[in-house]
Amino acid sequence: MAHTLVNPEGLHDPVPFGYSHTAAVPAGTELVLVAGQFGSAPDGRVVSDDFARQVEQAFHNLGVALAAHGLGLSHVVQLRTYVVNHDVGKLGPIAEAVREGWGSRPPAQTLVGVAGLATPDVLFEVEAVAARH
Repeated sequence: MAHTLVNPEGLHDPVPFGYSHTAAVPAGTELVLVAGQFGSAPDGRVVSDDFARQVEQAFHNLGVALAAHGLGLSHVVQLRTYVVNHDVGKLGPIAEAVREGWGSRPPAQTLVGVAGLATPDVLFEVEAVAARH
């Protein structure tokens, strides 16, 4: 059985912002944990100093990591996104990437504003929990 996403009545509609409030995974489901993916090329170098480009590449890399387990974005039940020097202007590229990946069924997500990540040129990182259906 697939995971269930619920956006309870009494809470705002989070879908336009690129997330769902809750995700439930049936007992016995195999979980795959994906470490933080950033906007890196296969050689490990950051692809651009542009925030939106890094977001795009990080989500691409998430897809590659999931594919290594025979999974896709539809298997993701939770995301954690980390944004260096977060401001409201950075929400657009993240929401767009989530809309492209999940449409109207985005996973649960938490965005964390941080002072820095692994190296000074990394501006964005995404980690995920996926469930094999």
